[in-house]
Order: sequence, then structure tokens, then C-alpha cells
Amino acid sequence: MEHLWAPWRKAYLDDPTPPKSTLFEEIARESRDRENLVLLRGRTSFGLLNRFPYNAGHSMVVPYRPVARLDQLTETELLEAMALLRKLLSALERAFAPHGFNIGLNQGAAAGAGIEGHLHWHLVPRWSHDANFMTTTAGTRVHPSDLETVYRLLHDSLQGEEPSSPSPDSPRPSPGAAS
Repeated sequence: MEHLWAPWRKAYLDDPTPPKSTLFEEIARESRDRENLVLLRGRTSFGLLNRFPYNAGHSMVVPYRPVARLDQLTETELLEAMALLRKLLSALERAFAPHGFNIGLNQGAAAGAGIEGHLHWHLVPRWSHDANFMTTTAGTRVHPSDLETVYRLLHDSLQGEEPSSPSPDSPRPSPGAAS
């Protein structure tokens, strides 16, 4: 029998409370980008890794201004958010070579918004045949890499550097196990 270990997920599974509605505002105000997994900042929006990702590299773009609806964003905010999404998408392609992406936002609790009062886009890399049994049978996702490694790879990619692996013997996260 094989065992899959993903201990960092336990905090998420055990925490019955939803994320604070001010979470993104707090992250936006802080300068601890690495600790908060912030990958890039613009004038009106910022991009960060999702702390509880659907797949390796699951990122988000968040306007600094907390708005609940897409039609509440200014043209400037909307255009910059789209530009940051494109930058993250390019960085993810360089770092992980996904076969596709899910890109979207959930507006309102009924649509699945976890932080209903602060609109944000999700950017989820996907690979062909990346469905895995753990999601179906155990309601758990298994990630082939830790957040620190994914952060470093994407940060390097955003800086225009070739993403570096820890060593030749420990390659970038395997996409096939990333669902």
C-alpha cells in the first residue's frame, strides 16, 4: 500500500471557520509578501498564491479595493487585474508547463465566493489527465509540491529568470498528481 502525505492541508481541513472578509485587505496593507505568498503587486491589484490550492500553482488576482461585484471595479482596476492575470499565466507556463487553465471569479456566496465581499480571480493550472482518486474518494487534494517551492518557482519566473528546481534529482512538481 502506498501513502500520500500532505500535512499542510490539515489546517485547512480542520478549520471550520470561513476566511475573514478582511483577509485580502490585511495582506494588501502588509509588506510581508513572501510570508503572504504575494507574487506581484500593481497600482490597483496584486497577485498571490492560494494558500489552499486546487492544484499546484493555483493563484489569485485581487483588487486592493474591496468590492463585491465586477461592475463596481473601475476601468483601470479591471484592466490592471487582467494584465496581472496574464503575467501570472505566463509565469505558470514557464514554471510548470500546464496544458490549460481554469480562470474565473465567483461573485456572491451562491456562486461559491469564499470571501464574498472582496472580488478576486482564480487562475488554476490544469494538465491533461490530472484527475486523481483522492479528490473523488476522500474529498482531499494531493499536491506534488509545497507552497514554498511553488512560490519560489513562480517568483523566479515573474522576475524573468528560468525557474530553478531544488536539484536535478528533485524536479518541478509532477502535473499528473496535481489534482
